[in-house]
Amino acid sequence: MKKPWVKKLFLVFGILFGLILVANFALNIWLKTQLPDYIKNNTAYKVSYKKLDVDLGSGNIFASEIKVQSKNPNNTQLLGLDGTVDTIKISRFGIFDALINKKISSTDVFLASPKLNITLSDAVDKKTGKKKNPVSFENIRIRNGKITVFKPTKENFLSVQDLDLTVENLETTEDVVEDKLPVVFDSYSIHGENFFFQPNRIYQLTIAKMNTKDGQMSVENFNLKPLMGFEDFKKNFPKQKQLLDFAIPQMNFKDIALKKNKVSLSGAHFINPRFLVYTNNAVAAKKEKKPFNFDIDLKGFQISNASAQIVKPDGTDLLLAKKLNLSVNDLVFNKETSSQVIPVHYKDFKFAGEDVLLAANDRIHFKNINISPKNGAFSEISVSNPNNKTNLKLNKIAFNVNDWKIADKKLNLDVKDVIVDGVDGIYIPSSAEKAVKKKQNFAGIQFPVTIRNIQLKNSSFTLDKDNQPLSFKQLNAKISNLEMAPKSDNSGLAFKVKDYSLASSDFSYKTKFYLMTVGNLNFAKNKAVINNFAMKPLVSRAQFIKMIPVESDLYDLKFSQIIASGNWDFFSENKSIHANSVKILNANANIFRSKVPADDPKIKPLYSKMLRSINIPMFVDHLYLKNSYLEYEEDTKKSDGPGKLTFSKFNMHVQNLNSAKMKGKPTEVKIKIDCSFLNASPLSVNWNFNTADQNDRFRIAGRATGIPASSLNAFIVPYMNVSATGTIQEMLFDFKGNPKGLAGSFKLKHQDLKIALLDKQTKAKKGLLSAVANVFIKSTSDKFPESVEVEGVERDPTKSFFNMFWKGIEDGLKKTLIGETLAKTTETVKDVTKSVNEEVKSQPKKEEPQKKKGFMKGVFKKKEKSETK
Repeated sequence: MKKPWVKKLFLVFGILFGLILVANFALNIWLKTQLPDYIKNNTAYKVSYKKLDVDLGSGNIFASEIKVQSKNPNNTQLLGLDGTVDTIKISRFGIFDALINKKISSTDVFLASPKLNITLSDAVDKKTGKKKNPVSFENIRIRNGKITVFKPTKENFLSVQDLDLTVENLETTEDVVEDKLPVVFDSYSIHGENFFFQPNRIYQLTIAKMNTKDGQMSVENFNLKPLMGFEDFKKNFPKQKQLLDFAIPQMNFKDIALKKNKVSLSGAHFINPRFLVYTNNAVAAKKEKKPFNFDIDLKGFQISNASAQIVKPDGTDLLLAKKLNLSVNDLVFNKETSSQVIPVHYKDFKFAGEDVLLAANDRIHFKNINISPKNGAFSEISVSNPNNKTNLKLNKIAFNVNDWKIADKKLNLDVKDVIVDGVDGIYIPSSAEKAVKKKQNFAGIQFPVTIRNIQLKNSSFTLDKDNQPLSFKQLNAKISNLEMAPKSDNSGLAFKVKDYSLASSDFSYKTKFYLMTVGNLNFAKNKAVINNFAMKPLVSRAQFIKMIPVESDLYDLKFSQIIASGNWDFFSENKSIHANSVKILNANANIFRSKVPADDPKIKPLYSKMLRSINIPMFVDHLYLKNSYLEYEEDTKKSDGPGKLTFSKFNMHVQNLNSAKMKGKPTEVKIKIDCSFLNASPLSVNWNFNTADQNDRFRIAGRATGIPASSLNAFIVPYMNVSATGTIQEMLFDFKGNPKGLAGSFKLKHQDLKIALLDKQTKAKKGLLSAVANVFIKSTSDKFPESVEVEGVERDPTKSFFNMFWKGIEDGLKKTLIGETLAKTTETVKDVTKSVNEEVKSQPKKEEPQKKKGFMKGVFKKKEKSETK
């Protein structure tokens, strides 16, 4: 027998069940008869339907032949609806959310043949200030749909036709969450045609057809089109930097998954895409860089037969590629990779391109490009520039990589080799490439970066910078173990090289005044050989004089060979030169200087200071100049042609040539010269100075023998209008000095030394003046002449060392030939000349005999005329 409370419990449940059945029956009757009027009277919509079934207990709803329409289509505060739906099936409808929160929620929704125009609301939640999301579904199925969505402004926003859609476990995030996708789902299936999407005033996106079959999605005729031309874009959106125009005829991919903060798919394939990008000079507003907190995982990514074009603001192409192919395996982009120098990780990739043009400054065209993680090749490369005469061609550039990886957010790179083959033509750097030096950031690279081997093969080209072309023919070069690391001041890269070599059959370098050529050039880390070097003037002497603002030397040089051995470093940050031996053979040098241009007012440092100013350690143990010929010519405004000094059979040995910067090396430079002076007389010179001596002191001593005075005429006749005869049997000098001047001893042993003063125009001998001059010259020295002291020779700091040296020789000659009476003699001659001239002027012209009394007068008048001229 049942207990009373059990009976009561059954009775309660029975009553409740009955009430639910009655309520459900009553609700269905009410929904069928009264709901349309209720919705019409109490909502913003007009709704009608043929059939409606509601299960109050389960929340399941079924309706057919539904029509819905907004009462006030212009009310943008509510979601606008206008259209029909053949069938609606809703499972587990949230009646409480609908009645209390004004939100439609359900686990499953099925719409058959919906044809809806939806106008979005611009209403915002008063508490959050964000737009409301009035619907929430877990699973959605749409069959044969035609849906159009409008913005609150009535502009088209989204539309699709023939839509069949299935989405399972759909989750939407109403609030923006930093580490979460706004939409995620487990699986999907979609078919539709004529997709349209216009997210803003700049772009519209269209898709002709989209279909899913067996997990494989295909998209046909994807187009992202701008709504305006580029000129209107720059005018209306001046802060936007790019305008995009993409067209992809076919896209395929599968296994799309959106999970929390992860997007993954596989088999992505873009076929025959066209990418067009217009660029603007606008400076985008700076935005706070936020961390990338999403994971993008592409198991396979492929682009086939793509074309790409990037257009500069002036309408010319920055990039133009007719055919590009790219495949990437296991591409990953996430928070970790985004902070690295290469923001993606991948297992493997291949890139290939045909007819690729890059035109940042120069126009660089590649016939073929092939790149993979382990190697790469660029073939049939041409470089041109419409603003200059650049026309360079390269047969091939190829590289192989031993290893590269990302570790501790830095790129580790080890390159096996780089080969550049067949460079031919001329390259002229444009002015845009002369960038201002600035500190560079290499934080994302692990140094040193190593390239094991670099080769330049079979190349003949010209590099023309600032109208100074540097040309090579049949150039071949090799570099072994090149290491790159940033300079200490981050102004660029410093290089370290284990070994290198360079060979060229013909080398030339052209400047404003000279053409330098080399027959054969071989240059390596420890040895250099230069054959048939020449530096020829490109202008005549007359042209050179007109072109220079101040006096300067014009050189004409030839060397049969230059050989150097040692160890030098021109690549690293700590550059240095240490040569054990440098030999210059069979040099022929002509140096011409004209005194017609204005004097150069710059202070000329002595050679010790010049060497000290070299800013790298430099040391040459032995420098030899052998079997050479030097010629110096000089003219003035008054000279009749240049004066000439020659030094034949010239041999020079320089020890310890240095810049006073190489540790542990001596700084005293010793120079020994032996030559034939004026092709007639042996000359020997010893010259010493110390580059570490800040006072720039020096000593120069020498001996010349058997100098025929007539051999000096080649220099003194045109330059001084004086000729000489006799013999200088021996000349000794020993001078010490510094930048202020020099002093020392001078000894001259000579015989029958006489001079002749010449007329400037006719070069005829002035007999009387020559006789007077020779009266004061000691024509023959004593058998054992004594040295004279050269002192008080002051240096003009704007003149060269040799100008000061010549002054010392000149002072020694005067004191030897004329003695201490030089000053008195000079004044006497001046007084005699002056008195004779005054006497002539005081005599009346009519009493002046024409040819009898005028012997001395005629001589001095002629001299005055000559000097005036």
